[in-house]
Amino acid sequence: MSEEASRTLVCSVLFLDIAGYSQLGVSDQIKLKQRFNEVLAGSLADMEARDRVVIDTGDGAAIAFLDDPERALFAAIAIFDAVGELPVRMGINLGPVYLSKDINGQDNVIGDGINVAQRVMSFAQKGELLVSRSFYEVVLLLSGDYASMFQSRGSQTDKHNRSHELYAVSEAVRVGRRVAEAQAKRRAQRPAATAPSNARATVSDAGTHFIVSGPSRDSVQAELGRMVAEGATVKSEPALIGAKWMATCENRRVAVRVNVEKLGMKSVVTASTREAVEARVKELLELGARVDQPVEEIDGVWTAVLDDA
Repeated sequence: MSEEASRTLVCSVLFLDIAGYSQLGVSDQIKLKQRFNEVLAGSLADMEARDRVVIDTGDGAAIAFLDDPERALFAAIAIFDAVGELPVRMGINLGPVYLSKDINGQDNVIGDGINVAQRVMSFAQKGELLVSRSFYEVVLLLSGDYASMFQSRGSQTDKHNRSHELYAVSEAVRVGRRVAEAQAKRRAQRPAATAPSNARATVSDAGTHFIVSGPSRDSVQAELGRMVAEGATVKSEPALIGAKWMATCENRRVAVRVNVEKLGMKSVVTASTREAVEARVKELLELGARVDQPVEEIDGVWTAVLDDA
């Protein structure tokens, strides 16, 4: 951005930080910030530098997106895809900012747009992405389909007694792409088979919650119903993510859930532990199935393939 480009405009600002950063020792802070910077740089690598301004805030960063508001949303989701165990929280706001140069001649952003983005972020927990009402309403004007991506978090008041109506990006959206990529890798290693047209929803173990995905809202809702009957708690309702419907639920009663996916004449058994997969394989062998591929860990998920009887 040149000196002549200094101006006031309305843009989307993504504010993010490392939760609990100030409570850590200096050596831990350095390690976390280095990893944070690597994630941020990788997530923004495909975006033209002239389309955004990045400001280092010490324990995080602020990014002003100067063009399409969708860029801010997709960049935030891409960052969540890459942060791993980093305790990152985020907030997005759409508002007025002033673009200028700082004392070192670097691009800088100041104004209400970035201030509100920071306050929106301050209400988020680690691993959570919140957006302001102004950003939410503009994104919905771009496509009504985005409505299913957000959940209302009500109104919060900051230390300046200013009220903020907040919306959280659904957890299914945040993890959906990562799960889809892992499933695609696993399927690439399985014997070729054609999935039936009336395929049921599948369930993936994501640690503290399960991700239910399927070809239709009804298929996902049906699987959610079965899981709720087993003691599960729905965390996010079905939402259309790409070509699939997805939802998430928490299950405090079932420690490990085993998924059995039918692919033609084969069954693919997956779970988060080897023991859970081996136990289900044993049950299926007693019913006449045969082992096609023994239990192995694929992209962090224990998997076995059986020939059906």
